[in-house]
Amino acid sequence: MSTFPPRALLFSGQGAQKIGMGADLADKSAAARALYEQADRQLGWPVSETSFRGPEAKLTETRVCQPALYVHGLALLAAYEEMAGKPLRLEAAAGLSLGEYTAHAAAGTFSFSIGLHLVAERGRLMQEACESTAGTMITLLGATAEQAREIAAACNVDVANLNCPGQIVLSGGVKEMEGVAAIAKEKGIRKVIPLKVAGAYHSRLMAAAATGLAPFLAQADIAAPRVPVIANFTADAVPTPEQIRPALEAQVCGSVCWDDSIRRLLAMGIIHFVECGPNAVIAGLIRRINPQAHCLSLETYDDLVKHADALN
Repeated sequence: MSTFPPRALLFSGQGAQKIGMGADLADKSAAARALYEQADRQLGWPVSETSFRGPEAKLTETRVCQPALYVHGLALLAAYEEMAGKPLRLEAAAGLSLGEYTAHAAAGTFSFSIGLHLVAERGRLMQEACESTAGTMITLLGATAEQAREIAAACNVDVANLNCPGQIVLSGGVKEMEGVAAIAKEKGIRKVIPLKVAGAYHSRLMAAAATGLAPFLAQADIAAPRVPVIANFTADAVPTPEQIRPALEAQVCGSVCWDDSIRRLLAMGIIHFVECGPNAVIAGLIRRINPQAHCLSLETYDDLVKHADALN
């Protein structure tokens, strides 16, 4: 039996991307470089070049940033394994939106290649849905989940993300979202922040993307994960392929229940987390959800070296 406290790996979602991510991993780790080379070959466009050098407008495209973040998260794990001579220990995993796929790959649900294919199709389909609809997103600061759902229902939009206490994102048609600010003010919501996004992610406007993704999920070689993976949509573990496929499909239009997902991991006795991805976005959310939890953020090769002892 391990004497180490249980640990969950957490993986970044769209919006965390930054130019330069993964460049030092590919430079200093042959294993990480091999994943970038495989991704470039498999997808037929330069995931590596776009991740390392941009331009930013290209990297922020939905069809581009989703595979780029997926590869970056797994390149971190590959670089660590090469450096330490053993895989990075995990007892559970989760990922924010797109990061749920990276979590499944880390847990052995599917291979790097299969996950990359699914993520690329997901990104392509979601970008097409953005381009064919007029949608946007708004963050509510200081709202409860109940208040957010009431506002969403009144405006005929959807609750996209329940990120942490007091930070909830609504998503829907541009016209419908025009009424959000006034209702939020009536309810005493502290702040309403329009987001600069290409469309209404995790809303009904992504229905075509969810429908389009379903056949790819049905055909993918998916196995039971080695450790529990918490699904965004259910905020619970999905231990079988029969549960994983519908959870990943539902996630495209459904709410990302990140607050509840982390609380599920906490209920499993996990208070140690390792975030794999740029900008320490998830660590900030963890602090809001439970200040007693510990979240170590990994982004670069130097982070792996610096925190090698803590990662044992």
